[in-house]
Amino acid sequence: MSPYRALDLTNDKGYFCGKILADLGADVIKIEPPEGDPGRKIGPFYHDLPDKEKSLYFFAYNTNKRSITLNIEAPDGQEIFKRLAKTADFVIESFDPGYADKIGLGYSVLKGVNPRVIMVSITPFGQDGPYKDWKASDIVAIAMGGLSHITGSPDRAPARVNVDQAHVIAGAQGAMGAMIAHYYRETTGKGQYVDTSTQESVVLSALTVPQAWDLQKFIWPREGAYLSRARKRVRHLWPCKDGYIAWRLFGGGLGVKTRALVEWMDSEGQAGELEEVNWQKMDLLTVPGEKFYHWQELFGKFFKTHTKAELCKEALARGIVLIPASTPKDLLSDPQLEARDYWEEVDYPELGTTITYPGALYKSSEITWKFCRAPLMGEHNSEIYEEEFGFTKERLSMLKQSGII
Repeated sequence: MSPYRALDLTNDKGYFCGKILADLGADVIKIEPPEGDPGRKIGPFYHDLPDKEKSLYFFAYNTNKRSITLNIEAPDGQEIFKRLAKTADFVIESFDPGYADKIGLGYSVLKGVNPRVIMVSITPFGQDGPYKDWKASDIVAIAMGGLSHITGSPDRAPARVNVDQAHVIAGAQGAMGAMIAHYYRETTGKGQYVDTSTQESVVLSALTVPQAWDLQKFIWPREGAYLSRARKRVRHLWPCKDGYIAWRLFGGGLGVKTRALVEWMDSEGQAGELEEVNWQKMDLLTVPGEKFYHWQELFGKFFKTHTKAELCKEALARGIVLIPASTPKDLLSDPQLEARDYWEEVDYPELGTTITYPGALYKSSEITWKFCRAPLMGEHNSEIYEEEFGFTKERLSMLKQSGII
């Protein structure tokens, strides 16, 4: 059993934080209301059959956790939770701001129960400020964090990535905050409160875009990199025969990389006027935009005559900076990931199958990673309430009848 325990009170907006802690080896107890966590109703479902125990969404974000049911709004449930918190290292929640305090389970109360506890709150906009009570779905958080502005085609409105991103990003930031707080606790013996804003987490994920505005008052466009002084868009993603590859046109010191690609194109009779350019001396700041975009068009036509595998193999041999844009299907059969035994087959005996999961966060000479399926609703009630707390079956029955567990 892990020496560290986390109590996970989150909904779908905070699942990933607990999953990271569980993957790192913490004993993460998913605390669900007696009727089950609402996330169990989120699709898609195994074999498209809606069922609380078949949500693939819930499966994805709750591996390596245990599950108990507990009504934390009832006084008896709150006392049981405080008993759990007394020996817990982390408490993770994603309630509306002020809700945990309202029911008597906020940090001000829990630190009195356990001064070493670290409480992580994940909310759309944080615990204070003018937006603190606003709601936010993934699309709202992605938009208000600025990420959608640089996502999608330049001739259309801002877009979002198809799969939810904001809550995953916030969960990762919350887990990082928990680990920093843990390091502080190991030094001082004191716990602390970690306030995670999904909006702020999304802003951080936009890499250099906020800095571009701070330093140059430059608004990043939605089509690759934009060289503000050159007033040119440098394309990064290119279609090929069977998908997309990532490549960009270089000049100057890195022009030799572009020259290598042109030489390959020339060997196949497709270089044309590109062969005449001195790429090591080509300056994006001075070359006319019309000519620059025409060059990009010629490179694009060449890429469409080859597959990803062909382009990448030749790029590697010739020293060209070019990489494949892999699909999920590509990743499942990727030889590098296969050689490192990255993918994990997780057994779901209740379904009579295994499900393929992404593997360990990293490889270590000292750590053996575990991969356990997402828990059934209240699967570990007996382990916690009977074996650990010493509750009798009669008491458990009474708690269940009264809606506490």
